[in-house]
This record gives sequence, structure tokens and C-alpha cells, in this order.
Amino acid sequence: MNDFERQWQDTREDALRAFTRVGESGWYITARELAEFERALAALWTLRHCAGVASGLDAIEVALKALGCRPGDRVLTTPLSAFATTLAIAKLGAIPVFVDTDAFGLLDLDRCGQLLSQRPEIRFLVPVHLYGNALDLAKLARLKERFELTVVEDCAQSILAGYLGTAHKDPGVGHQAQAAMTGTVGQCAATSFYPTKNLGAMGDGGAILTDDPEVDGRVRALRDYGQSARYRHDLVGYNSRLDELQAALLHHAYLGRLAGWTARRREIAARYLAGIAHLRIRLIGTPAGSHSCFHLFPVTVEPERKPAFLEHLRQNGVGSGEHYPVAIPDQKAMAQIPHEVADNCANARRFAAGEVSLPIHAYMQDDEVARVIAACNGWGA
Repeated sequence: MNDFERQWQDTREDALRAFTRVGESGWYITARELAEFERALAALWTLRHCAGVASGLDAIEVALKALGCRPGDRVLTTPLSAFATTLAIAKLGAIPVFVDTDAFGLLDLDRCGQLLSQRPEIRFLVPVHLYGNALDLAKLARLKERFELTVVEDCAQSILAGYLGTAHKDPGVGHQAQAAMTGTVGQCAATSFYPTKNLGAMGDGGAILTDDPEVDGRVRALRDYGQSARYRHDLVGYNSRLDELQAALLHHAYLGRLAGWTARRREIAARYLAGIAHLRIRLIGTPAGSHSCFHLFPVTVEPERKPAFLEHLRQNGVGSGEHYPVAIPDQKAMAQIPHEVADNCANARRFAAGEVSLPIHAYMQDDEVARVIAACNGWGA
């Protein structure tokens, strides 16, 4: 599913120079490298402020806390995501409220609107731009305004993904998309630098981005024990800081390659969409208006045939993943977490039962892409 050895061979010299910069500086926590990376990432994301934190989980939790989310608050979110999305809400003592997904596995914003019309006490929303696909940002903005929502966009899988609007088509490979970036509608965007992400570190990490300087200030205090100044603790905070080594690596070895890496993912996805043709394999594709960064390439098969498909891929030397095999409300841990399921979440459960992720990353070779296509088309089912 990934090839970190090839990535290291490509980025090794830049990475070693980045590590040397940190070692020679004598500063390892919240110093120059982090500040420079934060400025560069904010500029890339077209937002004014960025604060590095220790993980994508912390990014959602700290952002929600900085925006005033408190124990007992209802937070509307998706049942189909990494568990961290829900865990961040639960750790604050807030109550996740799950609404079903659409045909692409994304949070169904129309259902959200219906529920919010009936539940005015719900003030927070954590949507996820899943698989690298962008939610309808125009619709999200209308929901935010109509219901006066506080929104933290989970962009852990959607860096450089954008929304073009339903009047446009995805420009495809080799064309520039004039798209609104995911993360630019909510009060905050939360992202992750887990190694498998499109912009992944050599360890954990995350960031919170915002246009609001006051929110950014609270985030920076919260991530550093709640300090407003050294040894002056105004808030009950966290120890959640992106360290200098990871910031230097991300900035000097990876960030400049991200556009090329994303273009390569889009090329591979285009080949899959054109080349995979099997009656029992459903290609998810991208919703109208989404200019995907293809963090993942999901397909679905009939749940009872999924084990056979996974084994077929394995026997043909093709890696695979399952994102995510159990819908969040059905996780065992949810018995310990107060939550609400606003509808039957049938689409999300269907995705969970049948989803398979095919390999897609920037270091795949053309012959490997062809092998994945051949393996899919050659499945006896």
C-alpha cells in the first residue's frame, strides 16, 4: 500500500540536511523549524494561521476545545472514518451524533440539514473529507451559515484536495484546478502527518489551521500546557507539539514534493478508473465538484465475496487495505462512549462491509499499476 523505502531513497539527502539543521540549532521543541513549516503550510492551504500539534487526533480535539466545545455538547459527525475522528469528540466529554454517508462514503450533508432543522441544540460539526475526496464546500458553507455551526473540517486525508463546484468537471491529469481547498469553510481545519498520509512524517504529527487569530492563539496556548507565557497557565491544556525534527523533515524534504506526489496519485487513479472493469467490483470514483487528492482508492464488492477478493489480490502480489471495516457506531468501544445515531447509517455500514482499498501512492511504477488492474479484472469472483 506504501513504499517508504523508495520514498527514503528519493528524499534521503534532503531529510538528512533537515535533521542536521535541527541538530546544529540546539533547539528541539517549538523553535525555528516549526515556525517556518507552519508559515509554509498555512500559505499552501490559503489560510492565515497554522499550529503544529502531536497528532491528527489532537488536532481535532484541540481545535474543538479552542472553539468552545464542552462536555455534553452534541457534535454532528460521520460514522465512516478513522476512529480518531470520534475519539477526539469523546475525549472532550462531548457527544458524537452520527448521520449516514452518501453514495461516495462522505457525510451526507442533506441529511445533516434535515437533522439540524429538528435539533437546534447541535452547534458543532466535524465533517471528514474521506479518501481524499472533497465534500461539497458550497453546501457545507450554507449549513454553517444557516444553523450558525462551529465547524472543524477533518482534512487528515484531503491535503491539496479541492471543490470545484457542481458546474465544473474535475480538470483531470495535467490541468490546474481552480478549486476551493478543503478546510477553508470551517472555523478550523485539522490535519494529520501520520506516515501514510499524502504529507506524512516519520512518526506522528498534526496541525490546526485557521483564519482567526484569536482561535490560533488559544490553540497555541492549549498545545503547550495552556500557557499564555512561560509558566503562566491560563487554560487547562495539553502537551501536544509537533517537534522540530518532524517539522524540518516535512518542510524541507516533503512539502516541495507534495504537488508532484499528488499529481502522480491522480494519474494512477485515472488509470484505475479507465482500466478496471469487473461486474463485481464497484469503482467509487469522485463526487461532482471534488478534485480529489486520492489519499486512498476505495472500491466495494459484495460483503460475502470480500474475503475471496482480498485473498485473490494477495495471491497476485497486490497489497490491499480496508478503510474502514467496522462503522464507528458499531465499534466495541462505543459502548463506553455516550453517543447518538440519528438514522440507520445503512450506507456507512454497507461501505464498511464491502470496502477494499487498492494501492495508490506516489512511488508506484507503471508496471505495478498495470498489475493491480490485471489482478482486479482477472478475479474469478
